[in-house]
Amino acid sequence: MNTQIKLAIIAIGIIIPLTSVVISQTSSHIQYTVFENSKFHVVSSSNFLHEFSQIIGKEKIDSTLLIPEGVDPHDWEPTIKETERLHSSDLIVINGIGYEHWIDSFDSSTYRGIIVDTSNGILDNRDDYDSHDDSDLHSNLDPHIWLNPVHAKSQVQNMANAFSNNDPDNEKYYQSNAAAYIKELELLDSKIRNDLSGCKTNFITFHNAFSYFAEEYNLTQHTIISSNDSHGEVTLKTLENVIITAKKFNIKIIFAEENTDIKTSQVIADEIGGKVLVLSPLEIVSNENYISKMTQNLENLKEALC
Repeated sequence: MNTQIKLAIIAIGIIIPLTSVVISQTSSHIQYTVFENSKFHVVSSSNFLHEFSQIIGKEKIDSTLLIPEGVDPHDWEPTIKETERLHSSDLIVINGIGYEHWIDSFDSSTYRGIIVDTSNGILDNRDDYDSHDDSDLHSNLDPHIWLNPVHAKSQVQNMANAFSNNDPDNEKYYQSNAAAYIKELELLDSKIRNDLSGCKTNFITFHNAFSYFAEEYNLTQHTIISSNDSHGEVTLKTLENVIITAKKFNIKIIFAEENTDIKTSQVIADEIGGKVLVLSPLEIVSNENYISKMTQNLENLKEALC
């Protein structure tokens, strides 16, 4: 059976339409922290921001993760109870750049707290940011700034500044915690640069999540799905193009994500005589922290490129 027929059969039988595999939870399983009056209340829109909040604020704040465990942030919409939770908080911490699509429907006119956009300042000097107006941000820009540790440092600093403004009595505490963690992120950044130095540069990931990472470390990201979220249709032509790209650059590892069906990546890997590894965009809640997950990504990238 030739490659064209083989791919057609697989695409029709397995891949089209492609759906992400996510674990859903009912609202009855969502656990909320009981706020203490002595602390200010921070609600974070994603797992990594929740982790950053806890590192910066520690015992001085009440930090809550808005999105339930196992839910893809691209699919999430707040319930009435979760909307009330947002309105009762002092700070809502978001990634920005259109990542929280639900924020447009959030009635901020009755919200007494502050929405902290952690992307502030990060893309100010980028040509692709300046060339779009706000209405284009959702569809045209990759929101995955946190996957670049250099940008993650800026996000942490933006959060520390917001915490300090909200609670000036503890400013030194927040800034000190942020500075200590930023040093850890700098070590991660240095390790990535050193470990990938001199290696190949082309890699194939599942969706367009690693553009900032690739730009920072002089890599070239090729994607199976070109969209900024992990939903999309994989056609026969898509498979053919990815296989051609893999052969062109002698790529033997195809990356999948932990929240998607790996069959698509496996089909490509089988066709090129390679294998599948995970490159995590850190969007699904897990027990592992930001640095450990990014280090796992680095190890898998090293296997693919070095």
